[in-house]
Amino acid sequence: MRIAVFFGGVSSEHEVSCVSAATVLEGLAAAGYETLPVGITKEGAWLYYPGPAEKLQDGSWPGDAGCRRCIVSPDRRDHGLLLQTDEGCKTVRVDAAFPVLHGKNGEDGTIQGLFELAGLPYVGCGVLASAVCMDKAAANALLDAAGVPRCEWDWAWRSECADFDALEARLAQKLHYPIFVKPANAGSSVGISRAADRAALAAAIKTALREDDKVVFERFVEGQEVECAVLGNTGSPGGVSATRPGEILAGDVFYTYDDKYKNGVSRTLIPARLSEEKLDEVRALAQRAYQVLGCEGLARCDFFVEKGTGRVLLNEVNTLPGFTAISMYPKLMEAAGVGLPQLCQKLVELALARAEARHG
Repeated sequence: MRIAVFFGGVSSEHEVSCVSAATVLEGLAAAGYETLPVGITKEGAWLYYPGPAEKLQDGSWPGDAGCRRCIVSPDRRDHGLLLQTDEGCKTVRVDAAFPVLHGKNGEDGTIQGLFELAGLPYVGCGVLASAVCMDKAAANALLDAAGVPRCEWDWAWRSECADFDALEARLAQKLHYPIFVKPANAGSSVGISRAADRAALAAAIKTALREDDKVVFERFVEGQEVECAVLGNTGSPGGVSATRPGEILAGDVFYTYDDKYKNGVSRTLIPARLSEEKLDEVRALAQRAYQVLGCEGLARCDFFVEKGTGRVLLNEVNTLPGFTAISMYPKLMEAAGVGLPQLCQKLVELALARAEARHG
């Protein structure tokens, strides 16, 4: 079976996507799949990349002599890729697509829509769930409607942020300082700031608006940061399962992008330092949030367990979590007895099962 693996992308998370892809390619190969790596450069060029994993790690892969232009064919009769060769354009059939594209232009429903047009089974959430989970304001609204607990929050368009005095007065009364400020559509702590006062809030809004036209504001929660890995297709006979939660011991005031993917200062504990009852509560809420948002394939659900009250509050749902050596999702699955090759195989099987259920 041949799996096309997509990585890179026009995204602030381009580099970590390439590192994650090296891990996924290793897992798929160990599971017995033939792989076709397709990289998307920061400029948006699509390239078939047959070179070594080391070049994915250091970012030099686009310069490899073996790279060839390559795109997904939207024609369902092709069921795969159009690859440029010395003899001309060649059609390469694939059985499924595995996007390892974190952040915008990969995790937000865009490439999922292309796979739908092409009639290709693909790993992970569909168009709507991907787009909703990427937009923190939209996801929060749905979760609130379903009664999934989370911290107090608010949001504003770029135009509303222009009247800073009115916005600051609203946020200070509703959320109180410190306030976390996030771009609504960005992944993995990109553009996120902690504002302790009025001046810091103004600066944080400017930082968030560099990433998106919509800004989300959240009340600061003091407590443990815990995460669950969730696997399965919502609504399918096999159902959805969540691992025991793991705990993040962040190396900064919050779990930053560098902490997650680059410097490795943060530490993880599996399971989290919680009672069995609280571990079960987190797992149940992870499955609930996953199903409310219509997730399929995989997602990582992030929570706070509030100090003092013990309340479990959902932070966010990440539909294409990292697969690097220090990423929590594969660590949680490994702790649950599912190694990398078995995880990759399961994800492909879920993609094929979803396509079979929908299209026969």
